[in-house]
Amino acid sequence: MIHLKNIEKVYRTSSIETLALTNVNLHIGAGEFVSIMGPSGCGKSTLLNMMGLLDAPSSGQVEINGQTVTQYRDQELARLRNQHIGFIFQSFHLINDLSVLDNVEIPLLYRKGDETGSSRRQLAQLALERVGLSNRMKHFPGQLSGGQKQRVAIARAIVGRPSIILADEPTGNLDSGMGNEIMGILQQLNADGATIVMVTHDETMAKKTHRLVRLFDGSMVGDSTLMYNEQ
Repeated sequence: MIHLKNIEKVYRTSSIETLALTNVNLHIGAGEFVSIMGPSGCGKSTLLNMMGLLDAPSSGQVEINGQTVTQYRDQELARLRNQHIGFIFQSFHLINDLSVLDNVEIPLLYRKGDETGSSRRQLAQLALERVGLSNRMKHFPGQLSGGQKQRVAIARAIVGRPSIILADEPTGNLDSGMGNEIMGILQQLNADGATIVMVTHDETMAKKTHRLVRLFDGSMVGDSTLMYNEQ
């Protein structure tokens, strides 16, 4: 599903060189729910960006669904992201001037397919129903709580029915109660077949996943199987 081989990422400026990732080898199979942990600045988000085709490695190889994408052009990467990958962010990234329903529909607008306006609207409604927000479709982000905003963000991530969901600190801005609700939704999406990779600082949330990958100073220092906890 996701295969990273000998990944290295170096950020360079005129005066400094920063090694963000070094010799990362990671395989994530279909249907796994993997958490990534490590101290701030260790390369967690950079690693997630590699999986999401938002950033390219300085060296090494990235495979998504059996396709080696390292040499893909920007247009090819954008199409692959849109068709196969859903993103969830800590800060929600909702557009305040659009309704909840319109926010969720956005990824479908970039697809070149047979979906009509009415079919896109129906898919957005179904995604919101799936996260328990069918009664908030006409609201705007400013009228929602943090937990509701994250539910909208999840609905937007899954509206295109991606096989991979990448979540960067999805519970980071929420209290423990709301965080557990969001984790429950992610667990259900995983049970329904989605492959999920989640960056988190929260050990409690990480223990609700199948597998824990630990990073330190850009290197993988741990990769352990967990006892999946659905509570």
